[in-house]
Order: sequence, then C-alpha cells, then structure tokens
Amino acid sequence: MPSARDLAAVAEAHDDLLPGASERFSGYALMSLPFASGHVLGLRRFPVTSVGPGYTSVWLRTPDGAWTIYTTIDAALSCPRYFGSALESTSVHSIWVGWTDDASFTVLIDDDIGLHWDVTLGETGMTRMMSGMAGALPESFWRSDGFLTALGGVSGPSLRAGRIGMTGRTPNHQRFRARVRRMWVVTDSTASLDGEDLGPVAPLREQTRLGDFWMPQRGIFMLGGAEFDPQDAGEHPPITKAAAAV
Repeated sequence: MPSARDLAAVAEAHDDLLPGASERFSGYALMSLPFASGHVLGLRRFPVTSVGPGYTSVWLRTPDGAWTIYTTIDAALSCPRYFGSALESTSVHSIWVGWTDDASFTVLIDDDIGLHWDVTLGETGMTRMMSGMAGALPESFWRSDGFLTALGGVSGPSLRAGRIGMTGRTPNHQRFRARVRRMWVVTDSTASLDGEDLGPVAPLREQTRLGDFWMPQRGIFMLGGAEFDPQDAGEHPPITKAAAAV
C-alpha cells in the first residue's frame, strides 16, 4: 500500500476538484491534536481549492480556549472564510510542511510564531477498515448529510476520538461536508510554541469544537477534502470575532 508520504505527494502534484457549485478543497489534514498543556493544534494542507490558490493553515487553541488560524494566504480565501467569527485572530505566515519518512512530518511556522511540530502516523484495524470503505463508496454518499452524520457518529467512538462532525454548520454559518479517502491516527507527536514545550499528547478534559466541527480527542490524519455551501453565509463572512461584532 502507498505510504502517507506517497499519497500526500500525489495530492500535491495531481489533486483535482470534483465538479460542483459548492466551494471545494482537496488535500490532507490533521483534524486536531490536543496536548496536556491544554493547547490544540490542527493542520490543513489544500494544494487545490475552488476559491483561490492552494494554501496551508495551522489551527491553534490556547489553554484559555482562544482560537487562532495561521495561514499562508489571505484569510478571506482560506479557513477563516468559514471559521473566522470564532477566532480571536488570524494572520499570514510562512508555513513549512516536510515529510521526514513515510509516516512522519514536521510543521514549522516562521520566527514570528515559532512553532515546531513533529508528527508520526500509524494505522489501526479501524483506520484500515474506514479507508477501505471510503474508497468503495459512491459519490452520492459524500453529498448525503444523513450518511455523513451517521458516519461521524460511528467513527468517533470507534477511533476513541470523542465526537467527530463530518457535516454541519461552521461558525460563519456555511454548511460543510468532509470527504475521506484514507485515514491514519497520530501515534506520537511533540510540539513547541515560541520555545514553550506543549507536553505530551493528551485529550482535553472537555472536548472542544468550532460550530459543528468537533475537534477529535485523538489525532486523526485524513487524505481527502471538504466542501462548503456558500449560499448559507453572507457575501463577506467575518474572519475574526472582532469583525463579526462590527
């Protein structure tokens, strides 16, 4: 079977978007990863989108519950387009993602933020089963809110990750749908932020979410994408809490 690194390379070089009227993103993501310090990190790498250039973003929740999204392009064309009204801040930075072996990668953000994040992936019987199922499903299933709701309800407990939201509303009110092609779990990770070690990986005391997007209590890495229904939000959705209050 191709490794996570191999499949990520294919996504970088050859990924395509399915046709449709929704706003579509294709690539790979680490949905979220909680640490004993109370921090949560997430990664989105979408080489191809229907709304602008490809980009990388890192999501950060601090122990006091404040969310920030760092992105490589304008916030209006990346994740804050959908999640901004729940963010304390967002900013553009140089973000580097490099694979160090078939199942490990490192994420770095420039000195302004000082993030150094190492991740190792692995497979379980459940991730193999879900990856196999995902590849066999017809396209209509991934556009069915009922199926995605049921899939999230089953996969969260099966993966020991708490709740997983595969569809629902973002903080900016767009309806989202997640799409999975392959799945892995995080088996090891370390991270430091501006010189502060975030400690071992550990679930939060209370699972957190942004809108209906629940942050798994266990690191889940997925190859696939997401789509959003733009008609559900205003023409210029807010990109931070402060903008939402205006």
